[in-house]
Amino acid sequence: MSNIPTPHIEAKKGDFADTVLMPGDPLRAKFIAETFLEDAVLINNVRGIHGYTGTYKGKRVSVMASGMGMPSMGIYSYELFNFYDVKNIIRVGTAGVIDPALKVRDVVFGMGACTNSNYAMQFKLPGTYAPICSYELLKKAIDVAEKKGIEPKVGNIYSSDVFYDDAQSLGEWQKMGVLATEMEAAALYMNAARAGKNALAICTISDNPFTGEATTAEERQLTFTNMMEIALETA
Repeated sequence: MSNIPTPHIEAKKGDFADTVLMPGDPLRAKFIAETFLEDAVLINNVRGIHGYTGTYKGKRVSVMASGMGMPSMGIYSYELFNFYDVKNIIRVGTAGVIDPALKVRDVVFGMGACTNSNYAMQFKLPGTYAPICSYELLKKAIDVAEKKGIEPKVGNIYSSDVFYDDAQSLGEWQKMGVLATEMEAAALYMNAARAGKNALAICTISDNPFTGEATTAEERQLTFTNMMEIALETA
């Protein structure tokens, strides 16, 4: 029996391109499709999770939201990798400052994703797993960014299960050289590794938890175009 459609994705087999860009926000997915893709077609809208396929500079590309947090990213990336045979997922998300050298609107590439999540427990590994991105996607994205005159910040990011952290632990991650905090990359990287596929998280710094500086929801949705263009050129 076919696993398509899934409980979360109504697209048909073949509707997705080999590469899917995944913002957390469904409205950012809609913005990317309407702004950058030609002949974009809505292929999923279950639970308001907009998914589109179109072409970018002649290449077929898809974009679909992941929702917030690792459980949500875990579901959508698993289904795309394992049921729709997607080969590459590039997260285009937002992140908060951990490294004080970072500024709002800087672009960060997650080479690795530290986490406080138990997501890896399902794999029954006899140790601690280190989620990392696909080197192939990372190298290509760095090349694209440099050609566009954008200096990417490359390194470890922190995928947290909590947004409102009662322990206020970001300073502990700061002392280990972690760049930024977000909520999805570790699960994406683990699902990609398990499926033998490729994944990369490209994030724009949207806020600084230490200083209170922050962008608006509309700015996060509509103006973080550098990371979108890097991801599209990498796809």
